[in-house]
Amino acid sequence: MIYFTSDLHFSHNKEFLYGPRGFSSEDEMNEAIIENWNNIVTPEDDVYILGDLTLSNNDEGLKCIKQLKGKLHIIRGNHDSDNRIELYRNCWNVVEISEGKFFRYGKYHFYLSHYPCLTSNLDMDKPLHVRMINLCGHTHTQDKFADFDKGLIYHVELDAHECKPVNIEQIIEDVKEECERRVI
Repeated sequence: MIYFTSDLHFSHNKEFLYGPRGFSSEDEMNEAIIENWNNIVTPEDDVYILGDLTLSNNDEGLKCIKQLKGKLHIIRGNHDSDNRIELYRNCWNVVEISEGKFFRYGKYHFYLSHYPCLTSNLDMDKPLHVRMINLCGHTHTQDKFADFDKGLIYHVELDAHECKPVNIEQIIEDVKEECERRVI
């Protein structure tokens, strides 16, 4: 299976991050993310993390990352410094790191980025399978369709998915339903 997520922010010791996610501490958040993740993802699964894996304590963040199941494909986020990128490269489960990525799944086309990006231009009348869907994070919204009025933008950050990665089939289904609901 293929999964997507972003903005893990392991070891980010600020209440404004872990509080809205329903946790009383960074440690509680870290443990819940790892448990949620490993209850869903298998070692054979591919997981695309669209930025911001860790913040504040790199050593603790790396310990958390190394506990995650799956093959991790990382898209750089605004908190993923050059130093952190080099640290990620040393994690046993990281197989790829990039700045952004075009991704195809069956007949569907995606652009993977940390920031929300416009990927469609006056093509609302075209079928979904010929349009480009942006998968992103960054804003910590709890609404996976927060930017859908601007284009085919779907938020995969943990905040919008109960602190769990979301699989590609669910994303496609969600986007189809939202397009039908909005009649776009």
